[in-house]
Amino acid sequence: MNPTIVGAISCAFTFGGALVGMWLRDRLPQHHLDADSKDTIKAGIGFIATMTALVLGLVTASAKSSFDTMDGAVKGTAIQVLTLDRTLARYGADTAPIRQGLKKAIGARIHTIWPQGSSEPVDLDPLSSGAASLGEGLADAIRGLKPGDDLQRALQSRAMDLTEGLLETRWLELGGTEHSVPLPFLVILLFWITITFTSFGLFAPRNAMVITVLFLCAVSVGSALLLVLEMDSPFTGLLRISPDPLQFAYAHLNL
Repeated sequence: MNPTIVGAISCAFTFGGALVGMWLRDRLPQHHLDADSKDTIKAGIGFIATMTALVLGLVTASAKSSFDTMDGAVKGTAIQVLTLDRTLARYGADTAPIRQGLKKAIGARIHTIWPQGSSEPVDLDPLSSGAASLGEGLADAIRGLKPGDDLQRALQSRAMDLTEGLLETRWLELGGTEHSVPLPFLVILLFWITITFTSFGLFAPRNAMVITVLFLCAVSVGSALLLVLEMDSPFTGLLRISPDPLQFAYAHLNL
């Protein structure tokens, strides 16, 4: 789902519902719009508006939680990478090729998740790039080290733990491709919002100020759904997780 398209469609349906309500006002029999009818309609729409606000709040919280989880995973990966590099440096000169391979693997992963060219697709599959084989090769290389004393054995064990942690974390990135907001859910939510705005137009006076306010409200609804869907796709779109932590780690490797 393209967040911009969904936001634009939501804005159009919402504002269109308000205009349809204004159109219906002149065509419905007067007794359909008397005080009793108005009170009943307002009560029903109030119930729908309350459900909409509650559900939209839950969806926003879910998308924000998913975004924060991915952001935390990226920052945690940067910390693990730097710690692994310094652990290998403390081990000794034997780990120099491993450290170079680590920097190459991190550079490749940064490029696939945050490509430099806007036309290049984002690749979150850890098995589709060379970074996967590099990472697994690093783990094998660390396991194949021949420690000469207790300190090197402890550093090798620590490096193995960090490497396995990095290999596990890479699968968390795949969560960035899964949408937590299903399409049928969005359709129902948009239906509720459209009904609500149709009722607004049904009883609203037809003047420039009211139409402008209803349009701005429709834009606000579309913007809210746009924001939710942007957070639901943390590695693509306008609202993306920053690569700065991993780029910082990459720049400080092998120092």
